[in-house]
Amino acid sequence: MFKKLDEYDLVIMLMAIALTCFGVVMVYSASSVMAAKRFHDGFFFLKRQGLFALLGFGIMLLVMRVDYHTWKRVAVPGLLLCLVLLCLVLIPGIGGKAGGSSRWIKLPGFNLQPSEMAKLALIMYMAYSLDKKQDKVKSLTAGFIPYMIVLMFLISLLVLQPDLGGALTLAFVAMVMLFAAGTRLVYIFSMLLLAMPFLMYKLSRGYHKGRMEAFLNPWSDPEGKGFQIIQSWLALGTGGVFGQGLGEGKQKLFYLPEAHTDFILSVVGEELGFLGVVIIIGMFFLLVQRAMRIAVAAPDTFGRFLALGIAVLFGIEATVNMGVVTGLLPTKGLALPFISYGGSSLLISLFAVGILLNISSGLKIAPISLKEEK
Repeated sequence: MFKKLDEYDLVIMLMAIALTCFGVVMVYSASSVMAAKRFHDGFFFLKRQGLFALLGFGIMLLVMRVDYHTWKRVAVPGLLLCLVLLCLVLIPGIGGKAGGSSRWIKLPGFNLQPSEMAKLALIMYMAYSLDKKQDKVKSLTAGFIPYMIVLMFLISLLVLQPDLGGALTLAFVAMVMLFAAGTRLVYIFSMLLLAMPFLMYKLSRGYHKGRMEAFLNPWSDPEGKGFQIIQSWLALGTGGVFGQGLGEGKQKLFYLPEAHTDFILSVVGEELGFLGVVIIIGMFFLLVQRAMRIAVAAPDTFGRFLALGIAVLFGIEATVNMGVVTGLLPTKGLALPFISYGGSSLLISLFAVGILLNISSGLKIAPISLKEEK
């Protein structure tokens, strides 16, 4: 039997719906002029993102009705499927290239991005495995190395695309989940130390080197490597406190690259101002905070790790995107969840929200109180 709507965490549901609807509006605002020139249809990206949003809402409503324990049975097959898809991305003729990266599988009318699926698949697998191996989590050979092997396979395939941002996101989520499960810190820090030389090598080669140079001093090449972040700063600065007005932004008019995808928050800042950006940050904070409280209140270990992984994923993706847009972090190809244009990201995000809602069903999550309990 279907549960009543008020048995689910309505805060998370409302935040996800509000962020998605806001994203559809901002995608249109950021892309209409460019779409009109490139596709002779100013509504091109709006129609596609609107369709993805409707489909995503349907997926969310369906998944929230599915007992989250069901995902135990698909955790391993789902991870294996993602590994196969990540391999297919690298095959010429199957993988689609854009900006020098092969991150998509070309389908009729739609480009599938397996890395988005891999994030949720890894969380499901780790929640399932950590639930089974609670007594072995402090063991190096049985409780840590097996996860590192799985993680290395995923990261290697992402680096080959190349998608260093996605690889680092997977690594961060995995390490937080292992830490929460009780893995010894010495194992985690040792792995981080071992990974540092590889990371430094990658950041000193190819386009990663250019991104680091742009991060450290964008004004050294304002019309080349530093162009994107400088245009982002101009957009945010021009917006002031209250913004220029919805649709009135100028940086999206062929100045700011990726205005409707990775740098959509810059358009928000220019058109809705500092206040608009703060509201978006507040909505993400509330979404992640509620997800963390669901993780704490979940009735079993699998539910706790599943909710924790999703909460960390939303939090790190939003934080990194905002850091890149404001110049606090080097440029990474990470979308702003729910808001940036992209079908794979939006559908997987709403799928994950559906899982959170199912875990939350029947839980009594009290609001945060600043008063000390007696």
